[in-house]
Amino acid sequence: MLTGVQIRMARNALRWSVKDLADQSDVSTSTITRAETVDGVPTTTRANLLALKNTLEAAGIEFIGSPDDAPGIRLQPTR
Repeated sequence: MLTGVQIRMARNALRWSVKDLADQSDVSTSTITRAETVDGVPTTTRANLLALKNTLEAAGIEFIGSPDDAPGIRLQPTR
């Protein structure tokens, strides 16, 4: 699962605002903002986390590590 830090890093790597991510993922801006304040796994619904993950991966983000072991991101080459 994703951590709040990974969501924040991925969004920043794409140069997306919270609103950009909300528009792309259909997750509310308030949910994204709350999720990004958590260093670990955010306490939001699994559906919201999956929507964020799928949206960010479709935009070229690869999530690496695990919530307990060096969570991070990697940018995929542009297609």
